[in-house]
Amino acid sequence: MSAIAGLYHLNQEPIDLQHGELLMNSFRKFPADSIQVWNDEKIFLGCHNQWITPESVNETLPFYDYARQLAITADAIIDNRDELFNRLQVEKSDRPYMTDSQLILLAYHKWGDETPKYLVGDFAFMIWDQKQRKLFGARDFSGSRTLYYFKNEDKLAFSTTIEPLLALPYVEKRLNEEWLAEYLVISGMIDAVDSSITPYLTINQVPPSHSISIENNKITFKRYSYLTEVETLKLKSNEEYIEAFQSIFQEAVTSRLRTHKKVGSQLSGGLDSGAVVSFAAQPLRKQNKELHTFSYIPPDDFEDFTPRYYMADERPYIKSTVEFVGGIKDHYYNFQGKDSFSEIDDFLEIMEMPYKFFENSFWLKGIFEKANEEGVGVLLNGDRGNFTISWGSALDYYSILLKKVKWVRLFQELNQYSKKAGGARLRNLPLIARIGFPMIDRIFPDKSSNSFSYPQLINPEFAENTGIYKKFGEQGINQRGQMSSSDNIYQMRKRHFDDVFNWNAGNTLSTKLSLRYSLWKRDPSNDIRVVRFCLSLPEHQYVQNGLDRALIRRSTVNYLPDNVRLNQTIRGVQGVDWMHRMIPQWETYKTELEQLNTDKNLLKYVDAQVIQDGLSKVKSGVKPEQAIDPNLKLLMRSLIINRFLKKIPEGG
Repeated sequence: MSAIAGLYHLNQEPIDLQHGELLMNSFRKFPADSIQVWNDEKIFLGCHNQWITPESVNETLPFYDYARQLAITADAIIDNRDELFNRLQVEKSDRPYMTDSQLILLAYHKWGDETPKYLVGDFAFMIWDQKQRKLFGARDFSGSRTLYYFKNEDKLAFSTTIEPLLALPYVEKRLNEEWLAEYLVISGMIDAVDSSITPYLTINQVPPSHSISIENNKITFKRYSYLTEVETLKLKSNEEYIEAFQSIFQEAVTSRLRTHKKVGSQLSGGLDSGAVVSFAAQPLRKQNKELHTFSYIPPDDFEDFTPRYYMADERPYIKSTVEFVGGIKDHYYNFQGKDSFSEIDDFLEIMEMPYKFFENSFWLKGIFEKANEEGVGVLLNGDRGNFTISWGSALDYYSILLKKVKWVRLFQELNQYSKKAGGARLRNLPLIARIGFPMIDRIFPDKSSNSFSYPQLINPEFAENTGIYKKFGEQGINQRGQMSSSDNIYQMRKRHFDDVFNWNAGNTLSTKLSLRYSLWKRDPSNDIRVVRFCLSLPEHQYVQNGLDRALIRRSTVNYLPDNVRLNQTIRGVQGVDWMHRMIPQWETYKTELEQLNTDKNLLKYVDAQVIQDGLSKVKSGVKPEQAIDPNLKLLMRSLIINRFLKKIPEGG
């Protein structure tokens, strides 16, 4: 794992090595096992190395291949090493010592610009092809590692983080209002739908699933991965589907255990992280390694106000998984004294941009910190699981059966679903009909439903000036950064994998936390082989016999305890204690919020009425149950945006 940077001059001017030094000096706040640079007359490459895998220890990076006249700097862990060794005919005696960056270089020598298609793993890299006088790089399909760049007529500079680029004397620090407009309009966790832009007008990023090529002073981007172009997998029995899933998921998990340090995993009480932990424990046991799990729990004095089908403290389910799986050293943290408000400045420094997940910010960072203290090199998680391994909404699938007039099967399913999830057999039939036939809602609106329109944070005048609503409308995107709400859940899932912008925000956090704490967050549920396999399955594999998320439930027999594996009634919720934690900070928090109402720079971008609506609730005092109030969430987002704007020079 590395922070990488480089300079390339498009004209005949030689590289100024002092500018390369500026880039590398900006990385010095991160721990490093080695810091190395390489340069030619027109190219400078640097790498701030953090050794995670056994092969990376004492690695020379940037690496120059004299025979092939290729140089590489890379931030990468490649997971299909054996497959690549065979394809590239690497001598067996050389395989144990070959680094991932050298493997990428060999792949480029054979496949050129097609190289990213053959790589499985998390990566961002840049290659200098000396023979062709060409700079080529790529980011993995989901953008697990960040790659920013600056370009003008004469120069190109790139970096894993933004700060090094802003350190260059010819790069201005200016606000990108297009990015901010998208950020403000989208109510969900996505930052912007244009995955090439950043909050800074002068800095862009290589989008996920894309390569970048600079040749003859021309810069070209190419999308190399289209995940939804898969054929439906047709096997003979449920057992064959389970065996196929277990095989490919085990491969994805095992390939992510490669580290000379300890292995850790985030663990909640649910299926996704539980499945990752259970599939990881067995191969680690063979290596005489213990798996460290890290779980967040609310403070002792927090009273859970959520409905009974939610659970803020998931320890009962977590401990069941730990005891059932075995070989686990479990850690639980409530991060007493930490809160979302006190962490804002530090998180803005980490992220280098505004962020929306403030409810969980302090413990997401805290788990990285604690894992680092335990000597963990790889921190597993199951973040993408809802769209891959644990996909499967029962009611949406039953709407398909209804539309296809498969009455017998539908009523069999409803009967079994009522036994497993509780409630009368036919109680969900009206909702299933509305899902399957949306026109019912248009003709006969459901007055009992709690329909809610999320308040818009953007200043209407700013929205009009940027044309953001028109832009989103032309792209068929709603205010959550998703397809129009009239589209069904299956179309939305397809769009989730078609649109690369869905990946950026979460992976920006993972990359930058990993650099600070010298450990790599890795998600087997996001392995490209697993994603393609899951997208190829017929829907009946995800919902059957009254089980939602049926594939993972059936595939974890003997992997997870039944109270976790078959739980369809209780859901864990994290972050609902964020307002409770801020009670000691309330007066300071309220004072800063009141100042937002008069900040002219902020109000150019943010709707003053939204701030006033939130303030009216804040003034009544702190109420922990208001943690889910959209107005108060938007107020906190406004505060974060305001702090970020103050980091931009006046007129920038």
